[in-house]
Amino acid sequence: MDEHKQDCCPNCHSGGKRSWHDDKTVRELISRLNRIEGQMRGIKRMVEEGVYCDDVLNQIASAQSALYGVARLLLEKHMHSCIKGQLKADDDEVIGELTKTIFRLINK
Repeated sequence: MDEHKQDCCPNCHSGGKRSWHDDKTVRELISRLNRIEGQMRGIKRMVEEGVYCDDVLNQIASAQSALYGVARLLLEKHMHSCIKGQLKADDDEVIGELTKTIFRLINK
């Protein structure tokens, strides 16, 4: 089973943690995260400048939505790479891991 984890995720981190490294997706995630980082700086600036609360709240909602989009993309890639590979290798423990992750995402 451990061999398959490395086969399915060639750039695994040490310690048995799985990871995927699709350059196109990494670039997309980094781009999205950079925009979110800019949004966070903008929100901070709005608070420092005393901008109307509703305007700040709207920007926070926008940043949360963008971050949720990053999580969805990452979850999709995770399911198509690591999860799929582990299921093929009869690693049923991954179902519990995935369930916890999805519950954390939907309970936010």
